[in-house]
Amino acid sequence: MEFGLPKEQGVVKTQPPFGEVREGRVALTPQGVRELVDRGHRVYVERGAGERAGFPDGAYEEAGARLVSREEAFGRGEVVLKVGRPTLEEIALLRPGATVMAFMHLAVAESSLVEAMAEKGLTAIGYELIGAGGRRPVLKAMSEIAGRLAPQIAGRLLEAPFGPGVLLSGLPGIPPADVVILGAGVLGRAAARSFLGMGASVYLLDKELSALEEASKEAKGAVTALITQSRLERYAAFADVLVGAVAVPGERAPLLLSRALLSRMRPGTVLLDFAIDQGGIAETSRVGVYQEMGITHFCLPNVPALVPRTSSHALTATLLPFLLEVEEDPLGVPELRQGAYLLLGQKGGHLE
Repeated sequence: MEFGLPKEQGVVKTQPPFGEVREGRVALTPQGVRELVDRGHRVYVERGAGERAGFPDGAYEEAGARLVSREEAFGRGEVVLKVGRPTLEEIALLRPGATVMAFMHLAVAESSLVEAMAEKGLTAIGYELIGAGGRRPVLKAMSEIAGRLAPQIAGRLLEAPFGPGVLLSGLPGIPPADVVILGAGVLGRAAARSFLGMGASVYLLDKELSALEEASKEAKGAVTALITQSRLERYAAFADVLVGAVAVPGERAPLLLSRALLSRMRPGTVLLDFAIDQGGIAETSRVGVYQEMGITHFCLPNVPALVPRTSSHALTATLLPFLLEVEEDPLGVPELRQGAYLLLGQKGGHLE
């Protein structure tokens, strides 16, 4: 089997304090490439693919990869491993009938992109759907990273001059910041633990009691509550930081924050919408970092790209076990087939 590993091209331009956020993750580290090569697979790596994550070309060569041009990485690979979903320009470079794997989130992708992949007979596998029995290890790893980054991001956005000048932990005699987290899944629980570790007051809301029971064990000290519209309005009104960690794999994120609700939030509140890659949870959410209606929006679809080296190691650790099972067809691995949006150009259950 021939694997292609291209360099990611994505960049999100934002306002200070973040500026440009470039996608620096790579789907396989040199160690991961070595494992595939030792199994008899050929791996073509675009020159510079791992440089932003700290993996030089020489390390990939030593691992047995063949360094190639961008066109070759896309064109020679029977399986192309990306991070972000392919663009129309990248789809044109893929060989007909190839398999492309990435964080697809095709439920919110432009229809022209999906149709272009279908017309070329591609098999499109989303990392966010890979797994079995309700377990999605690749998505879990990235969610864990995003959740752990949440206090670092919020702390920067609360600082002056961009933010209202609030310290997450407070001080003796000065209350800590109030953090409201919507969603008690992997990301929400990781964020809750991290904010508690920073000394913030944490409120965790979810519609499932079982999720809140699990969260109460992991994030001791957090206030947990079943989410209702009245509770959502009440908790959002006093939040210094509001974290959107609600997502349904393969579907658009639920729209929880209307403009009317946002208008009742305090000026300077930080909204971390980690569901933006699935459409976002607020009516005002769009890709970027910006202020609207007096609220600081952080809506980056690739938050783990802020720590590309750690994220690339996590991607390899969770993705490689499935790739090592591939012989002639990735769809022969049940967990990979579970992640398919398109099967040789035909729409699968996730797009029907």
